[in-house]
Amino acid sequence: MDVLVIGPNGKTGKLLIPILLANGHRVGAMIRDESQGEDMRALGAEPLAGDLEASQAELAAVVRGHDAVIFAAGSGSKTGPEKTVDVDQNGAITLIDACRAADCRRFIMLSSMATGAPERAPEKLHPYLAAKDVADKHLSASGLDYTIARPGLLTDEPATGRIRTADNLGNIVDAGKISRADTAHILAACLDHPNTIGTSFEALAGDTEIEAAMAGL
Repeated sequence: MDVLVIGPNGKTGKLLIPILLANGHRVGAMIRDESQGEDMRALGAEPLAGDLEASQAELAAVVRGHDAVIFAAGSGSKTGPEKTVDVDQNGAITLIDACRAADCRRFIMLSSMATGAPERAPEKLHPYLAAKDVADKHLSASGLDYTIARPGLLTDEPATGRIRTADNLGNIVDAGKISRADTAHILAACLDHPNTIGTSFEALAGDTEIEAAMAGL
């Protein structure tokens, strides 16, 4: 499968690319900064110039020819609410519409636990969760073959290969955490489990093997 990773230079994106390649997929990496191209090639991905703040037509040109898109981008913790809306909300929406225009049916969204339920999260996260909620709702209504993965607080710990999933895993601070490495494995596993199409789920570190957890959704 030809897979386009959005946000390949982020911590999760860089972990995701080798997993996709190991699973036999061909990987395109959409980058805004050409200086990132060398790193993407070193990981085994084909760098493709693109910007989430570009037009739908420009993004459709990047998407075209791919079988699936995995959205692992984010505005980052150091940006304000305005950039969060630009990237996590409006950029994602434009990309979703670009996928429809380019006939790229499969779309996997890296979202966040407590999206759509800000009362389960600290107030400082509310602008981010609101932006993700708008984008997630647009995706679920798009007609694309979507999956929305909503991990809890991310860590840089090594992968355990074991998680727990549910529609609601509780308060985002108290419920637990999950590594970026395991989150990357979840995103990749969704491609191999058609039963995840049309689903959204929260995920934290747990006791169930990732493949089994995905198969059981």
